[in-house]
Amino acid sequence: MHYLDARSPDGMRVYAIGDIHGHLDLLRDMHERIAGEIARDKPADWRIIHLGDLVDRGPDSSGVIGFLIAAVARDPRNMVLAGNHDVGFLDFLAEPDPVGLFARHGGRETARSYGVDLQVDNAASLARGHSELAAAVPDSHQRFLRALPRSASFGDFFFCHAGIRPCVALDRQDPEDLIWIRNEFLRYPELHPKVVVHGHTPQAEPEVLANRVNVDTGVFHSGVLTALVVDGAEKRLISVRTA
Repeated sequence: MHYLDARSPDGMRVYAIGDIHGHLDLLRDMHERIAGEIARDKPADWRIIHLGDLVDRGPDSSGVIGFLIAAVARDPRNMVLAGNHDVGFLDFLAEPDPVGLFARHGGRETARSYGVDLQVDNAASLARGHSELAAAVPDSHQRFLRALPRSASFGDFFFCHAGIRPCVALDRQDPEDLIWIRNEFLRYPELHPKVVVHGHTPQAEPEVLANRVNVDTGVFHSGVLTALVVDGAEKRLISVRTA
């Protein structure tokens, strides 16, 4: 399926939001903008899909998770997919690794959002910080993260955090590829059964190619959160920025 030919289901508008990384302020701004569009245009149906990496690096991962728990409870057309950082957070809570993804790439900021000063310099500080964090993270947050699916599909579009393994059927994808894959997917030039909408690999600008769309605009350093909007055959990109 080529991007130019791809469509959402008839009557459905789909918003796909890139990596959030703890930026609750921008997530709220994006939802306000989307709510305004939906109220104005009154599409027959809609979905808001968050492409994972809710946590790490930014200032309020706890707030992002709480916001999305409430959004999904309010209307299940708000959908959230798992990213590798979200899984890494759960992995650290289960077994603290001082050189794992969470400890090395923004986990301290996530811990701080729960009121914990996480130090991983030695075994004693790691054990203490892990214990404090495990006690501070609400069970509801952990249950929410554990239940996140790794993909969704609507019309001619397939949504996941990182990408797919080329030449493997969409319903047979390895769950780890869906949150981790990079080069094999990013460098693949041919069309896929559906257009893949993803994040995971930050770029200065959104990437719109024939076979995929990358909406990860590196919010943790750029201050820009981006979403793809698909309404029938119409496609466009929207962004919100830090003031």
